Amino acid sequence: MPGTLRVALDATPLLGARTGIGTYVRELVGALGALPDVALTATAFSGRAHRPDDLPASVAFRAARVPARLLRVAWLRTDLPPVEALAGRHDVFHATNFVLPPGRGAGVLTVHDLTYVRYPELVAPASRAYATLVPRGLRRARLVLTPSQAVAAEVVEEYRLDPERVRATPLGVASAWFDAAPLMPVRRRELGVGERYVVFVGTREPRKDLGTLLAAHAAHRAAGGDLQLVLVGAAGWGEELAGRHGVRVLGHLPGADVRALVAGARALAMPSRYEGFGLPVLEAQAAGTAVLCSDLPVLREVGGSTATYLPVGDVEAWSAALDGCGATAPDLDAARTARTRAATFTWAACARLTLAAYRDATAA
Repeated sequence: MPGTLRVALDATPLLGARTGIGTYVRELVGALGALPDVALTATAFSGRAHRPDDLPASVAFRAARVPARLLRVAWLRTDLPPVEALAGRHDVFHATNFVLPPGRGAGVLTVHDLTYVRYPELVAPASRAYATLVPRGLRRARLVLTPSQAVAAEVVEEYRLDPERVRATPLGVASAWFDAAPLMPVRRRELGVGERYVVFVGTREPRKDLGTLLAAHAAHRAAGGDLQLVLVGAAGWGEELAGRHGVRVLGHLPGADVRALVAGARALAMPSRYEGFGLPVLEAQAAGTAVLCSDLPVLREVGGSTATYLPVGDVEAWSAALDGCGATAPDLDAARTARTRAATFTWAACARLTLAAYRDATAA
């Protein structure tokens, strides 16, 4: 039987408003904390970090009182400070967010996508440093994890890595999504949301190509369609979207509100130009909501046969899809099929694959 493995994990994405990577870290930590023979320490690189309220009691927390921004500047130029000085003693360090610090122990690095390589014009300036930081981390890492087979193949091709060093650990769906019900009318009205709407969930940034969705929605409304477009998530960066007719821009909301908004929507729309996984697609399917998404290999990997796939950037196709959502009743058979498939993606499975990678990394 394997002994207890001491794992330090970068928990910085748990701080502040949760993005998709924050959701990944939260759910992975929770699932790893439930496994035997793992002593897990969540380490946050921040000058003002406090233990997150939703961190399981079984998981230790350590705050490295140095801002991640300053550490990345240092690691761009040197191999100091070593991660042991920040995260304490461990058998393996899991860098959950693109940047693997220098250190003496086994390192595992998660690369969520290659936007900074494929579409550098679509990432925030701070993320362009990944073009240097990720290759440095890849040289240090014993194993590299990705959220999908599509990204695993991209990483192998881009960096000419041995495929045995790169493993896909598909993300899961929190059980609460399967129980999601539409918002009560009072709460829906408080949020300024109508009865008939399509919802987008995610950080509002250029990679998500909201310009195409907004143009398609405007065409839908101009042709007599009545669907409202609801945008949920952090502001991110890029074009200002407020003040458009029939569009409701909401910021970061509690998880229960997000799940209820998705459950009550005619469809979830994901018009992205590029993705590493596409968790909102899976979550919407778990909630029984139809999905309109870009025709990307990774979204087909996640969404299966029940999502509607549309050409990237094709305003006419997206407008027609919105018209269809407004004119037809939900397909209950397709919703049941999608729910069944979504149930095969679990955080427990993600954690088991991740733990296997930890053990293999320490044995290498």
